Amino acid sequence: MSTDTRKSLSQESADFQAVVDHAFKGKPVDPAISQRIDERAARIQDSLRKKPKTDIAVDLIREAREEI
Repeated sequence: MSTDTRKSLSQESADFQAVVDHAFKGKPVDPAISQRIDERAARIQDSLRKKPKTDIAVDLIREAREEI
């Protein structure tokens, strides 16, 4: 079993750079890049839906207030 994740990380970095170039330089985004981004977003959304829903806002507000 391979644990080498450098290829996927570099692919994600390249996709990110293509989106940044599109946003700030107006360069068109390749359809293959758009498809990879959509697939990654769908996987992330699915994993978030599988996690139990908890209300963490109260805890975050309390932590923020303690730092003041």
